[in-house]
Amino acid sequence: MTAAPHRPRLAIVSGLSGAGKSTALKLLEDAGYEAVDNLPVSLLPRLTQPGEADAQAAQHGIAVGVDSRTRDFQPDRLLAILGDIRQRGDLDVQLVYFDCDDDVLLRRFTATRRRHPLAGDRPVSDGIAAERHLMAPLKAEADLVIDTSTLALPGLRQVLASQFALDDQTGPGIMIVSFSYRHGLPREADLVFDVRFLRNPHYDEQLRARTGEDPAVAAYIAADPDYPGFFSRLTGMLEALLPRYGAEGKRYLTIALGCTGGQHRSVFVAEQLAQALRNSGQHVDIRHRDRDQALADATRK
Repeated sequence: MTAAPHRPRLAIVSGLSGAGKSTALKLLEDAGYEAVDNLPVSLLPRLTQPGEADAQAAQHGIAVGVDSRTRDFQPDRLLAILGDIRQRGDLDVQLVYFDCDDDVLLRRFTATRRRHPLAGDRPVSDGIAAERHLMAPLKAEADLVIDTSTLALPGLRQVLASQFALDDQTGPGIMIVSFSYRHGLPREADLVFDVRFLRNPHYDEQLRARTGEDPAVAAYIAADPDYPGFFSRLTGMLEALLPRYGAEGKRYLTIALGCTGGQHRSVFVAEQLAQALRNSGQHVDIRHRDRDQALADATRK
């Protein structure tokens, strides 16, 4: 039996102004995509139509930036065009939406002294509100929503590398994120596990200023009598779930593990889980969202 041919990828990058779309397009271009920003919506079918002229771009993947600045932009029209392209079946189409908190967007526009494209002579906050309303249909239909409110450039690069790698990877790309409950849940998380029940190295003075990647901290947490059973059940559940996610066509899965400070227990379990899933053949990336800040705070005390 002949294997099904690998479909070239089409990434439609959209979302709020100031949320990181232009940066994402540059990162995707670095990853091998042919990137086009601010393409008129009416030209999207022509750009993606199979043909000799598009052979090289299709081989590498295409990333297209479309947002409220785009000429003839209408969310419903864009969604209808994407539906038509998906029905053709020759491209693997993914709509990725960049979101961000209003106060963070306001700070970014203030710092750069840029005018919001929908604000006109009104305050930036009015433009943000108008654009959020305009773009709501795209966010609702997006295959992936990336919130950059607390996501720095290295983290964004890692997310895109995990989710949009140009390879023949089967099954969903997995991102494991450790985090601190003090700073809230990761908004991109599909599955969240609370590991605050495990022994806390914070109360050991020799371990407080280390992280869950340190062998001594790892040994301390692993010695918790409840850890082996918990970890065995966690990996067993994920081994059963991952094939089902893949069968449903899910391309991205973010697993978040949280503890109080985001420095010890969540980091340790995240590292152990990443290794276990890699050993089972999964493509896994890992990000420790709050580790560095927690370590800096612990060192100052």
